Amino acid sequence: HLVESGGALVQAGGSLRLSCSVTGNSVEHYAIGWFRQAPGKEREWVSCISAKTAIPYRTEYKDSVKGRFTISRDNAKNTVYLQMNNLKPEDTGVYSCTGGPRPANELCILGGGYWGQGTLITVSS
Repeated sequence: HLVESGGALVQAGGSLRLSCSVTGNSVEHYAIGWFRQAPGKEREWVSCISAKTAIPYRTEYKDSVKGRFTISRDNAKNTVYLQMNNLKPEDTGVYSCTGGPRPANELCILGGGYWGQGTLITVSS
């Protein structure tokens, strides 16, 4: 079970941190990814992080968020975070996290077997 939180209305240039809390399983065993869906558009991947013991351990970022977003995991809290800085209006959308026992790069393409309900981010210009 995955639950997202942290969505809000923010001005362009602002920052937010999203949380993906995992219950029922230990997050360290799973790759976790963040996807987003803007109004009227298809869902797209944003960032993914490998399971704790993955070799190689890696993070993936969509080109448009590189240098602005950072994905990280706190295995003790069973939570994965997405720190988002310098937000832009085009970052607006519903952000969902997904998890699964696959490499991070595959998760970013295919998604995982588990999805949260999503949290809304609105970036005003």
